[in-house]
Amino acid sequence: MRRYIIRRAIQSVFLLWTISLISFALMHLAPGGPVQFFEDPRMDPADLAALEHSLGLDQPLPVQYARWLWGILRLDFGRSYVSHRPVLDLIAERLPATMQLSVAWLTLGLLGGIPLGILAALKRGSWFDGAVRVFTVAGNALPHWWLGLMLIVFFAWVYSLTGFRVVPSGGMYTLGKQNDLLDRLWHIALPALIGALGGWITFSRFVRYQVLEVIGQDYVRTARAKGLPNRMILTRHVLRNALIPLVTLLGGALAGLMSGAVLLESVFSWPGMGRLAIEAFFKRDYPLLMALIMIPSFLVILGNLLADIAYGLVDPRVRYD
Repeated sequence: MRRYIIRRAIQSVFLLWTISLISFALMHLAPGGPVQFFEDPRMDPADLAALEHSLGLDQPLPVQYARWLWGILRLDFGRSYVSHRPVLDLIAERLPATMQLSVAWLTLGLLGGIPLGILAALKRGSWFDGAVRVFTVAGNALPHWWLGLMLIVFFAWVYSLTGFRVVPSGGMYTLGKQNDLLDRLWHIALPALIGALGGWITFSRFVRYQVLEVIGQDYVRTARAKGLPNRMILTRHVLRNALIPLVTLLGGALAGLMSGAVLLESVFSWPGMGRLAIEAFFKRDYPLLMALIMIPSFLVILGNLLADIAYGLVDPRVRYD
């Protein structure tokens, strides 16, 4: 296990470096740049050149990358070109909002997706199983951000007819009610449900497949031949082994908890990391963009590594050389 962790850690460092190199190059080689957002008719070329020099954009690209990489190694992500504030401060301001939404939709996704997958597998071939499969296929083909937008329009239409607001059209809270828990739950309900839709689709399909695979194993048939109750077979043999691979699937959710859903937060005007990424992209805020790329990338790699380690701990059949 120790050799495996060391080997994976080295691979992870190399992968992170590759991601940073490609992202930095593509970002800086794209047409345009951050200076165009500071241009003013009253500024002459000398002023623009001085601005580029102050941002370090007049240096060769390898030099810019080396300076950025040296800062990252010292946990210094630089300052935003737009707000001139430390990048980590901007991320720390948006992180709580993203965590609230991400934890909400992930919890709802697990609570809904796992039972759906189990019931669909146990009732294989029934109308319920067919309905779940149709739901997952249709839900996977439907853009979730579009569904959220349509629901906002629909509830706004209901409000215009009845004067009753079912759910807010966006935001985290009503002005003046920042500390009202019920108001915050009211605002998070719709975006959390739209986000949980992806969890219901992914987790139900995954769990259904795993349960069907375990049901066909020899040890399950042996347990039935011994006359064990179906409930005991389901809990001790089927679910206990079918849900183990779910650990690896949840490993990738670590980055989602931190980075948020870009389109979902934009549709619902949720002031989290996703909206911050959109703002940084359109304004070519290179330091902020690189931080928003590298931090989720690090979390994805870390989450997968932890999931693999946990998989080996919970499943005694798995051995790492």
